[in-house]
Amino acid sequence: MNTRFVAYAIVSAILLVPSFGQSVRTPPEPGKTSASGNMRTPPVPPPTNLPDPAQIEELVLANHILTSEGVIDAYGHVSVRSSKDPNHFLLARHLPAGVVTAADILEYDMDTKPVRDAGATGYSERFIHGEIYKARPDVKAIVHLHSPDILPYTVTKVQLKPMIHMAGFLPQEIPMFEIRKTGGMTDMLIRSNELGKALADTLGSKPTALLRGHGAVVVADSLHVLVGRAYYMTVNAKAETQALALGNGKVMFLDPLEAEKATNQDGFERAWTYFKYKQEHK
Repeated sequence: MNTRFVAYAIVSAILLVPSFGQSVRTPPEPGKTSASGNMRTPPVPPPTNLPDPAQIEELVLANHILTSEGVIDAYGHVSVRSSKDPNHFLLARHLPAGVVTAADILEYDMDTKPVRDAGATGYSERFIHGEIYKARPDVKAIVHLHSPDILPYTVTKVQLKPMIHMAGFLPQEIPMFEIRKTGGMTDMLIRSNELGKALADTLGSKPTALLRGHGAVVVADSLHVLVGRAYYMTVNAKAETQALALGNGKVMFLDPLEAEKATNQDGFERAWTYFKYKQEHK
């Protein structure tokens, strides 16, 4: 064998193999300093205080239930106060409630500003939610709806009153929001914090308020109660309209004491269980 070739191979091997007792250098872990003193790119910390996935799941379900039960249409929306931060609330982006998924849920602060997804398109009337949450610490969930059963009571002098036992929570006199008193001539939508605050002031401490020629808002201390209230408010409205026609305008409403005793029901848990079952077995 050519001795010159053998010598060349031995020298090459020595240069490539680390010296005895010397360990092979490996790159430093992210965020740690290398042997040369250069700082590697620091690791990106995971986001903290993100919304509870279980709460998001329930909010999505509430969107689907209220749509399936005919309480809200393509333009209604429902929100919930964040269980992680009471100064934040969760609301879907600008989509029909019936198609909302967990990925569509946005987080807002009390000024109705997105917490993370600043570029996402929110509902034009998202200010309804922010201003009511700001004014009512007791409120944990809100829905804005345009039920055709309720609309006639927003443009006539006939009052929507508690008539059936499942709607005992309805006030004896539901406040009416007149947007012209605050916004003048508008497209009827609550597009600003100013109008949202005016609506919250009209709502006051009540569980619901009507919006003239527009619809209603309903509030509650939980999503389950909210869904029950919104559903049975529409049931009461439809039944009252039928009773007024059948009785030539003469209807026997609930006595205030009856309504008070019927207000809480079972927290509408039985209704929630039924509505959820229907969604899961479509």
